[in-house]
Amino acid sequence: MRPARALTLAAALLLLGGCADLGYYWQSASGHLGILRVAKPVPEWLADPAVSAPLKAKLELAQRIRRFAVNELALPDNPSYTSYADLHRPAAVWNVVAAPPYSLTLKNWCFPVAGCVGYRGYYDEAAARAEAEAQRAKGLETAVYPVPAYSTLGWMNWAGGDPLLSTFIGYPEGELARIVFHELAHQVLYVPGDIVFNESYATAVERIGGAMWLQREASEAARSEYARFDAQRQQFRALALETRRALNRAYESAEAKAGDWPAVDAMKKAAMDAFRERYAMLRAQWQGPRQGAYDLWVARANNATFGAQGAYDDLVPGFEALFVRESRNWPRFYKEVRRIAALPTMEERRNALQTATGILQTNSRHGDNDNNGGHGA
Repeated sequence: MRPARALTLAAALLLLGGCADLGYYWQSASGHLGILRVAKPVPEWLADPAVSAPLKAKLELAQRIRRFAVNELALPDNPSYTSYADLHRPAAVWNVVAAPPYSLTLKNWCFPVAGCVGYRGYYDEAAARAEAEAQRAKGLETAVYPVPAYSTLGWMNWAGGDPLLSTFIGYPEGELARIVFHELAHQVLYVPGDIVFNESYATAVERIGGAMWLQREASEAARSEYARFDAQRQQFRALALETRRALNRAYESAEAKAGDWPAVDAMKKAAMDAFRERYAMLRAQWQGPRQGAYDLWVARANNATFGAQGAYDDLVPGFEALFVRESRNWPRFYKEVRRIAALPTMEERRNALQTATGILQTNSRHGDNDNNGGHGA
Protein backbone atom coordinates (compact mmCIF):
# COMPACT_ATOMS: atom_id res chain seq x y z
CA MET A 1 0.00 0.00 0.00
CA ARG A 2 1.33 3.42 -0.96
CA PRO A 3 2.15 5.77 1.99
CA ALA A 4 -0.49 8.30 0.99
CA ARG A 5 -3.17 5.63 1.05
CA ALA A 6 -1.91 4.29 4.38
CA LEU A 7 -2.28 7.78 5.85
CA THR A 8 -5.79 8.06 4.44
CA LEU A 9 -6.65 4.71 6.00
CA ALA A 10 -5.23 5.73 9.38
CA ALA A 11 -7.28 8.93 9.31
CA ALA A 12 -10.43 7.07 8.36
CA LEU A 13 -9.98 4.57 11.15
CA LEU A 14 -10.05 7.32 13.74
CA LEU A 15 -13.78 6.95 13.23
CA LEU A 16 -13.67 3.80 15.35
CA GLY A 17 -13.01 5.95 18.40
CA GLY A 18 -10.15 6.48 20.77
CA CYS A 19 -7.61 8.84 22.27
CA ALA A 20 -4.79 10.34 20.30
CA ASP A 21 -2.18 7.65 20.93
CA LEU A 22 -0.23 5.93 18.21
CA GLY A 23 -0.61 2.45 19.71
CA TYR A 24 -4.36 2.65 19.56
CA TYR A 25 -4.34 4.04 16.02
CA TRP A 26 -1.96 1.32 14.90
CA GLN A 27 -4.24 -1.46 16.14
CA SER A 28 -7.15 0.29 14.40
CA ALA A 29 -5.32 0.61 11.10
CA SER A 30 -3.81 -2.88 11.17
CA GLY A 31 -7.12 -4.40 12.30
CA HIS A 32 -9.08 -2.90 9.45
CA LEU A 33 -6.34 -3.75 6.97
CA GLY A 34 -6.63 -7.34 8.14
CA ILE A 35 -10.31 -7.33 7.21
CA LEU A 36 -9.63 -5.79 3.81
CA ARG A 37 -6.95 -8.36 3.08
CA VAL A 38 -9.33 -11.29 3.42
CA ALA A 39 -12.29 -9.62 1.70
CA LYS A 40 -13.11 -10.84 -1.80
CA PRO A 41 -15.84 -9.69 -4.23
CA VAL A 42 -19.09 -11.56 -3.74
CA PRO A 43 -19.04 -13.04 -7.29
CA GLU A 44 -15.77 -14.80 -6.43
CA TRP A 45 -17.34 -16.44 -3.39
CA LEU A 46 -20.37 -17.46 -5.44
CA ALA A 47 -18.17 -19.03 -8.11
CA ASP A 48 -16.09 -21.02 -5.60
CA PRO A 49 -17.29 -24.66 -5.45
CA ALA A 50 -15.83 -24.99 -1.96
CA VAL A 51 -18.22 -22.37 -0.55
CA SER A 52 -21.30 -23.86 1.11
CA ALA A 53 -24.74 -23.47 -0.42
CA PRO A 54 -26.15 -21.73 2.72
CA LEU A 55 -23.40 -19.10 2.60
CA LYS A 56 -23.96 -18.53 -1.10
CA ALA A 57 -27.67 -18.06 -0.45
CA LYS A 58 -26.93 -15.50 2.26
CA LEU A 59 -24.50 -13.61 0.00
CA GLU A 60 -27.08 -13.50 -2.79
CA LEU A 61 -29.69 -12.30 -0.30
CA ALA A 62 -27.31 -9.59 0.92
CA GLN A 63 -26.89 -8.34 -2.65
CA ARG A 64 -30.66 -8.12 -3.03
CA ILE A 65 -30.83 -6.22 0.25
CA ARG A 66 -28.11 -3.84 -0.90
CA ARG A 67 -29.94 -3.15 -4.18
CA PHE A 68 -33.14 -2.53 -2.22
CA ALA A 69 -31.27 -0.07 0.00
CA VAL A 70 -30.12 1.89 -3.05
CA ASN A 71 -33.32 1.73 -5.10
CA GLU A 72 -35.97 2.00 -2.39
CA LEU A 73 -34.28 3.77 0.55
CA ALA A 74 -32.08 6.14 -1.50
CA LEU A 75 -28.99 4.95 0.37
CA PRO A 76 -25.53 5.30 -1.23
CA ASP A 77 -24.64 3.17 -4.24
CA ASN A 78 -20.93 2.47 -3.80
CA PRO A 79 -18.61 -0.53 -3.31
CA SER A 80 -19.75 -1.19 0.26
CA TYR A 81 -21.24 -4.66 0.83
CA THR A 82 -20.23 -5.95 -2.59
CA SER A 83 -17.43 -8.02 -1.02
CA TYR A 84 -17.31 -10.53 1.83
CA ALA A 85 -14.74 -11.40 4.51
CA ASP A 86 -14.63 -14.47 6.73
CA LEU A 87 -13.03 -13.22 9.96
CA HIS A 88 -12.93 -16.54 11.84
CA ARG A 89 -13.89 -14.73 15.04
CA PRO A 90 -17.22 -13.82 16.68
CA ALA A 91 -17.01 -10.03 16.33
CA ALA A 92 -15.62 -7.41 13.98
CA VAL A 93 -14.50 -5.30 16.95
CA TRP A 94 -15.10 -5.17 20.69
CA ASN A 95 -16.28 -1.85 22.10
CA VAL A 96 -15.44 -0.58 25.57
CA VAL A 97 -17.92 1.73 27.30
CA ALA A 98 -17.60 3.35 30.71
CA ALA A 99 -19.77 5.53 32.95
CA PRO A 100 -19.56 6.99 36.47
CA PRO A 101 -21.22 5.18 39.41
CA TYR A 102 -24.04 7.73 39.57
CA SER A 103 -24.65 8.67 35.94
CA LEU A 104 -25.64 7.11 32.61
CA THR A 105 -23.47 9.61 30.73
CA LEU A 106 -20.76 7.68 28.94
CA LYS A 107 -17.11 8.57 29.17
CA ASN A 108 -16.03 10.17 25.89
CA TRP A 109 -12.92 9.40 23.90
CA CYS A 110 -12.05 12.25 21.55
CA PHE A 111 -10.15 12.50 18.27
CA PRO A 112 -9.94 14.97 15.39
CA VAL A 113 -12.15 13.46 12.70
CA ALA A 114 -15.19 12.07 14.49
CA GLY A 115 -15.15 14.28 17.57
CA CYS A 116 -15.96 12.66 20.90
CA VAL A 117 -17.72 9.31 21.12
CA GLY A 118 -18.78 7.21 24.06
CA TYR A 119 -16.90 4.05 23.16
CA ARG A 120 -13.47 2.78 22.19
CA GLY A 121 -13.17 -0.06 19.70
CA TYR A 122 -10.58 -2.84 19.62
CA TYR A 123 -9.96 -5.61 17.10
CA ASP A 124 -8.58 -7.78 19.90
CA GLU A 125 -10.93 -8.78 22.72
CA ALA A 126 -8.11 -9.08 25.27
CA ALA A 127 -7.03 -5.50 24.55
CA ALA A 128 -10.61 -4.31 24.98
CA ARG A 129 -10.89 -6.05 28.34
CA ALA A 130 -7.58 -4.56 29.45
CA GLU A 131 -8.91 -1.08 28.63
CA ALA A 132 -12.12 -1.81 30.53
CA GLU A 133 -10.08 -2.88 33.55
CA ALA A 134 -8.05 0.33 33.35
CA GLN A 135 -11.28 2.35 33.40
CA ARG A 136 -12.63 0.31 36.33
CA ALA A 137 -9.44 1.16 38.22
CA LYS A 138 -10.43 4.81 37.80
CA GLY A 139 -13.76 4.16 39.53
CA LEU A 140 -15.96 3.81 36.43
CA GLU A 141 -18.48 1.12 35.62
CA THR A 142 -17.50 -0.56 32.36
CA ALA A 143 -18.64 -3.08 29.78
CA VAL A 144 -17.12 -4.80 26.75
CA TYR A 145 -19.47 -5.90 24.01
CA PRO A 146 -18.97 -7.51 20.60
CA VAL A 147 -19.79 -5.45 17.51
CA PRO A 148 -20.73 -7.43 14.38
CA ALA A 149 -20.30 -4.50 11.97
CA TYR A 150 -19.11 -0.92 11.80
CA SER A 151 -19.08 1.83 9.21
CA THR A 152 -16.07 3.74 7.89
CA LEU A 153 -18.61 6.37 6.74
CA GLY A 154 -17.66 6.02 3.09
CA TRP A 155 -14.03 6.93 3.67
CA MET A 156 -12.91 3.49 2.50
CA ASN A 157 -14.89 3.26 -0.75
CA TRP A 158 -11.66 3.80 -2.69
CA ALA A 159 -10.40 0.53 -1.16
CA GLY A 160 -13.54 -1.50 -1.82
CA GLY A 161 -15.84 -0.12 0.83
CA ASP A 162 -17.12 -1.88 3.94
CA PRO A 163 -17.42 -5.63 3.30
CA LEU A 164 -20.08 -8.05 4.37
CA LEU A 165 -18.69 -10.00 7.32
CA SER A 166 -18.98 -13.50 8.68
CA THR A 167 -19.93 -11.91 12.01
CA PHE A 168 -23.40 -11.01 10.69
CA ILE A 169 -23.98 -12.74 7.35
CA GLY A 170 -25.76 -15.60 9.14
CA TYR A 171 -28.35 -13.31 10.73
CA PRO A 172 -32.04 -14.00 9.97
CA GLU A 173 -33.25 -12.14 6.90
CA GLY A 174 -34.91 -9.25 8.69
CA GLU A 175 -31.88 -8.65 10.91
CA LEU A 176 -29.48 -8.88 7.97
CA ALA A 177 -31.47 -6.22 6.14
CA ARG A 178 -31.51 -3.96 9.18
CA ILE A 179 -27.76 -4.12 9.74
CA VAL A 180 -26.99 -3.29 6.09
CA PHE A 181 -29.44 -0.38 6.14
CA HIS A 182 -28.04 0.89 9.46
CA GLU A 183 -24.42 0.93 8.32
CA LEU A 184 -25.22 2.47 4.91
CA ALA A 185 -27.26 5.15 6.69
CA HIS A 186 -24.08 6.28 8.46
CA GLN A 187 -22.58 6.99 5.03
CA VAL A 188 -25.35 9.53 4.34
CA LEU A 189 -24.40 11.75 7.26
CA TYR A 190 -22.41 11.80 10.46
CA VAL A 191 -22.28 14.54 13.10
CA PRO A 192 -18.88 14.58 14.82
CA GLY A 193 -19.25 14.22 18.56
CA ASP A 194 -22.99 13.47 18.68
CA ILE A 195 -23.24 9.69 19.05
CA VAL A 196 -26.89 9.73 20.18
CA PHE A 197 -27.96 11.69 17.08
CA ASN A 198 -25.92 9.49 14.75
CA GLU A 199 -26.98 6.14 16.15
CA SER A 200 -30.62 7.05 16.69
CA TYR A 201 -30.84 8.31 13.09
CA ALA A 202 -29.28 5.11 11.70
CA THR A 203 -31.52 3.00 13.94
CA ALA A 204 -34.59 4.82 12.62
CA VAL A 205 -33.47 4.14 9.04
CA GLU A 206 -32.91 0.45 9.80
CA ARG A 207 -36.30 0.10 11.49
CA ILE A 208 -38.28 1.84 8.77
CA GLY A 209 -36.27 0.25 5.96
CA GLY A 210 -36.39 -3.16 7.60
CA ALA A 211 -40.18 -3.02 7.81
CA MET A 212 -40.35 -2.05 4.13
CA TRP A 213 -38.07 -4.94 3.13
CA LEU A 214 -40.09 -7.49 5.07
CA GLN A 215 -43.38 -6.23 3.66
CA ARG A 216 -42.26 -6.08 0.03
CA GLU A 217 -39.51 -8.67 -0.41
CA ALA A 218 -39.45 -11.26 2.37
CA SER A 219 -41.21 -14.60 2.55
CA GLU A 220 -43.99 -15.26 5.01
CA ALA A 221 -41.61 -17.48 6.99
CA ALA A 222 -39.05 -14.66 7.22
CA ARG A 223 -41.73 -12.22 8.32
CA SER A 224 -42.98 -14.57 11.01
CA GLU A 225 -39.46 -15.25 12.28
CA TYR A 226 -38.71 -11.55 12.45
CA ALA A 227 -42.03 -10.71 14.13
CA ARG A 228 -41.33 -13.16 16.96
CA PHE A 229 -37.90 -11.77 17.67
CA ASP A 230 -38.88 -8.13 17.22
CA ALA A 231 -41.73 -8.49 19.70
CA GLN A 232 -39.20 -9.68 22.27
CA ARG A 233 -36.84 -6.84 21.35
CA GLN A 234 -39.54 -4.20 21.77
CA GLN A 235 -40.52 -5.62 25.16
CA PHE A 236 -36.90 -5.61 26.28
CA ARG A 237 -36.29 -2.06 25.04
CA ALA A 238 -39.38 -0.83 26.87
CA LEU A 239 -38.11 -2.46 30.07
CA ALA A 240 -34.63 -1.00 29.58
CA LEU A 241 -36.07 2.47 28.94
CA GLU A 242 -38.13 2.29 32.13
CA THR A 243 -35.01 1.23 34.03
CA ARG A 244 -32.93 4.08 32.56
CA ARG A 245 -35.58 6.50 33.74
CA ALA A 246 -35.58 4.96 37.22
CA LEU A 247 -31.79 5.18 37.42
CA ASN A 248 -31.81 8.78 36.23
CA ARG A 249 -34.39 9.65 38.88
CA ALA A 250 -32.06 8.20 41.51
CA TYR A 251 -29.02 10.05 40.17
CA GLU A 252 -30.91 13.36 39.96
CA SER A 253 -32.75 12.96 43.28
CA ALA A 254 -32.63 15.26 46.26
CA GLU A 255 -30.54 12.61 48.01
CA ALA A 256 -27.95 12.73 45.24
CA LYS A 257 -27.84 16.53 45.35
CA ALA A 258 -27.32 16.33 49.11
CA GLY A 259 -24.54 13.76 48.72
CA ASP A 260 -26.47 11.03 50.53
CA TRP A 261 -24.84 8.26 48.52
CA PRO A 262 -26.05 5.33 50.66
CA ALA A 263 -29.62 6.42 49.88
CA VAL A 264 -28.78 6.76 46.18
CA ASP A 265 -27.15 3.32 46.23
CA ALA A 266 -30.35 1.89 47.69
CA MET A 267 -32.46 3.46 44.91
CA LYS A 268 -30.00 2.24 42.30
CA LYS A 269 -30.10 -1.29 43.67
CA ALA A 270 -33.90 -1.24 43.75
CA ALA A 271 -34.01 -0.18 40.09
CA MET A 272 -31.55 -2.87 39.04
CA ASP A 273 -33.29 -5.57 41.08
CA ALA A 274 -36.64 -4.63 39.53
CA PHE A 275 -35.07 -4.72 36.08
CA ARG A 276 -33.72 -8.24 36.53
CA GLU A 277 -36.93 -9.52 38.12
CA ARG A 278 -39.06 -8.17 35.30
CA TYR A 279 -36.64 -9.52 32.71
CA ALA A 280 -36.94 -12.98 34.25
CA MET A 281 -40.73 -12.71 33.91
CA LEU A 282 -40.45 -11.64 30.26
CA ARG A 283 -37.98 -14.39 29.48
CA ALA A 284 -40.30 -17.01 30.90
CA GLN A 285 -42.99 -15.89 28.45
CA TRP A 286 -40.74 -15.98 25.38
CA GLN A 287 -40.44 -18.99 23.14
CA GLY A 288 -37.97 -20.17 20.54
CA PRO A 289 -34.20 -20.25 20.06
CA ARG A 290 -33.78 -16.57 20.97
CA GLN A 291 -35.40 -16.89 24.37
CA GLY A 292 -32.08 -16.16 26.09
CA ALA A 293 -30.83 -13.56 23.62
CA TYR A 294 -30.50 -10.88 26.31
CA ASP A 295 -29.19 -13.03 29.15
CA LEU A 296 -25.59 -11.85 28.88
CA TRP A 297 -26.66 -8.21 28.53
CA VAL A 298 -28.77 -8.47 31.68
CA ALA A 299 -26.03 -10.25 33.62
CA ARG A 300 -23.53 -7.45 32.98
CA ALA A 301 -26.04 -4.57 33.10
CA ASN A 302 -24.71 -1.39 34.70
CA ASN A 303 -24.56 2.33 34.00
CA ALA A 304 -22.26 1.78 31.02
CA THR A 305 -24.52 -0.74 29.28
CA PHE A 306 -27.65 1.34 29.88
CA GLY A 307 -25.87 4.47 28.68
CA ALA A 308 -24.72 2.74 25.51
CA GLN A 309 -28.18 1.43 24.73
CA GLY A 310 -29.66 4.90 25.15
CA ALA A 311 -27.44 6.15 22.32
CA TYR A 312 -29.23 3.81 19.90
CA ASP A 313 -32.78 4.39 21.15
CA ASP A 314 -33.37 7.78 22.70
CA LEU A 315 -33.97 9.96 19.60
CA VAL A 316 -35.45 7.29 17.33
CA PRO A 317 -39.09 8.43 17.82
CA GLY A 318 -38.10 11.92 16.63
CA PHE A 319 -36.50 10.59 13.45
CA GLU A 320 -39.45 8.30 12.79
CA ALA A 321 -41.80 11.25 13.20
CA LEU A 322 -39.62 13.30 10.87
CA PHE A 323 -39.89 10.59 8.19
CA VAL A 324 -43.69 10.70 8.43
CA ARG A 325 -43.67 14.52 8.37
CA GLU A 326 -41.61 14.42 5.17
CA SER A 327 -44.31 12.28 3.52
CA ARG A 328 -42.25 9.10 3.88
CA ASN A 329 -40.04 10.39 1.10
CA TRP A 330 -36.44 9.27 1.63
CA PRO A 331 -34.62 12.10 -0.22
CA ARG A 332 -36.74 14.69 1.59
CA PHE A 333 -36.09 12.94 4.90
CA TYR A 334 -32.31 12.88 4.39
CA LYS A 335 -32.35 16.54 3.35
CA GLU A 336 -34.17 17.50 6.53
CA VAL A 337 -31.90 15.35 8.69
CA ARG A 338 -28.90 17.06 7.11
CA ARG A 339 -30.44 20.45 7.92
CA ILE A 340 -30.94 19.46 11.54
CA ALA A 341 -27.48 17.89 11.70
CA ALA A 342 -25.97 21.23 10.64
CA LEU A 343 -27.44 23.02 13.67
CA PRO A 344 -24.58 24.15 15.90
CA THR A 345 -25.53 22.49 19.20
CA MET A 346 -26.90 19.19 20.46
CA GLU A 347 -29.72 21.04 22.20
CA GLU A 348 -30.85 22.66 18.96
CA ARG A 349 -30.77 19.34 17.14
CA ARG A 350 -32.85 17.67 19.83
CA ASN A 351 -35.33 20.56 19.89
CA ALA A 352 -35.76 20.24 16.12
CA LEU A 353 -36.58 16.55 16.49
CA GLN A 354 -38.98 17.31 19.34
CA THR A 355 -40.73 19.80 17.07
CA ALA A 356 -41.14 17.10 14.41
CA THR A 357 -42.59 14.72 16.98
CA GLY A 358 -44.94 17.40 18.32
CA ILE A 359 -46.25 18.27 14.86
CA LEU A 360 -46.91 14.61 14.11
CA GLN A 361 -48.75 14.12 17.41
CA THR A 362 -50.86 17.24 16.82
CA ASN A 363 -51.79 16.12 13.31
CA SER A 364 -52.60 12.66 14.65
CA ARG A 365 -54.92 14.09 17.28
CA HIS A 366 -56.69 16.19 14.65
CA GLY A 367 -57.07 13.13 12.47
CA ASP A 368 -58.53 11.14 15.36
CA ASN A 369 -61.14 13.85 15.93
CA ASP A 370 -62.14 13.77 12.28
CA ASN A 371 -62.30 10.00 12.22
CA ASN A 372 -64.55 10.00 15.28
CA GLY A 373 -67.24 12.01 13.56
CA GLY A 374 -66.04 15.54 14.30
CA HIS A 375 -66.70 18.28 11.74
CA GLY A 376 -63.48 18.61 9.84
CA ALA A 377 -62.60 21.86 8.11
